[in-house]
Amino acid sequence: MSEVQTLKVALLGCGNVGAQVARILIDDAEALAARSGARLELSGIAVRNIDSPRDVELPRDLFTTDADTLVKDADLVIELMGGIEPARSLILTAIQNGACVVTGNKALLAQDGPTLYEEADKAGVQLSYEAAVAGAIPILRPIRDSLSGDRITRVLGIVNGTTNFILDQMDTTGAQFSDALAEAQRLGYAEADPTADVEGHDAAAKAAILASLSFHTRFSLDDVYCEGITKVSAADIAAAREAGFVIKLLAIAEKIGSSENGSGISVRVHPTLLPREHPLAAVRGAFNAVFIEAENAGELMFYGQGAGGTPTASAVLGDLVSAARRLVLGGPGRTETTTGHVPALAIDASTTSYYIGLDVADQAGVLARIAHIFAENGVSIETMRQTIHRDSASNVESAELKIVTHRASEAALAATVEAVKALDVINSVTSVLRVEGV
Repeated sequence: MSEVQTLKVALLGCGNVGAQVARILIDDAEALAARSGARLELSGIAVRNIDSPRDVELPRDLFTTDADTLVKDADLVIELMGGIEPARSLILTAIQNGACVVTGNKALLAQDGPTLYEEADKAGVQLSYEAAVAGAIPILRPIRDSLSGDRITRVLGIVNGTTNFILDQMDTTGAQFSDALAEAQRLGYAEADPTADVEGHDAAAKAAILASLSFHTRFSLDDVYCEGITKVSAADIAAAREAGFVIKLLAIAEKIGSSENGSGISVRVHPTLLPREHPLAAVRGAFNAVFIEAENAGELMFYGQGAGGTPTASAVLGDLVSAARRLVLGGPGRTETTTGHVPALAIDASTTSYYIGLDVADQAGVLARIAHIFAENGVSIETMRQTIHRDSASNVESAELKIVTHRASEAALAATVEAVKALDVINSVTSVLRVEGV
């Protein structure tokens, strides 16, 4: 019987996810060896400060501050440091030294993924990043492999647990944004500085990765329209609920146009109204889900924990075992399938529906004037609801209009809203939100 091969694994970073990865590598060594065909020996853990407190107790002699030397002596490198540098340089060093790399660094992949993919391809090594999107949910491999014989037309994803928790709290308790954010921070779902989450930057990086895999074209963070949830009010949530919707921060990548007339891909992140019967509407708390529409497979949804040390470590170890098998069996690494060059479209070219809330004067002809502006801009109204209000102080009546449009181009919808705002019978535009799933 031949001796089992030993592969050296270098771990870069030992935060919540890194610590759990190290624990599993040590505690489940025999099971991982059986699955990968090789012993996965944790050769070292590179950190900035060896003495920093950690939730998981690990052998002190594994820790080092010399990441360069650790990487150069490894067969497999796991990068969980985050940020752009030194993560980028260390990954490139690992690739150039023939090591396969597993990373969860969505910001780096969204900013400079093409460079890393090209270098991995040249070196014949595997670069895997399942943990970069939606935590424990196996979504990237199904898109890349299981759906490779199909054509994906659209991806809708709740890919940030922090914002989903905040919006869910606002929906279920009636809380204001600031109170829901404070609760997310208290429970550890949100960082002390939540900017990357609540402004949509984290979701935008994941949207770029999802779009790249789904449409076989490289998209970067610059190709993603990004709008966060900080302007979503309790009044918006209540109005959405009354109309049968729930508000979610969605990452959306979809094909627009046809091959005959020219097509492109819209990649965007923004608060979105979903009908309460839509599968994504039921995703609660800090959970994530990705909803895929494909020509032959139809509708698919992947759901699970989108963050956390142990769930995300599961995705990292899945990639590690896959890469180890590749090293044991030999052959080239699994590379990115960027066979197309479909252009990224600006937000103006995307098609969506709008929910528009208006406070208007309660007088004859108002509805006709508003409807005329919609028609002039080629936007069709699907539903319109009117509620009359009387100001107790002034005894003046006004009307609240809630309009949902049919799908139209973003440019036409934006022009419609601006034209409606200019009418002298409009007291205020109370909300403008995009709608999907209708």
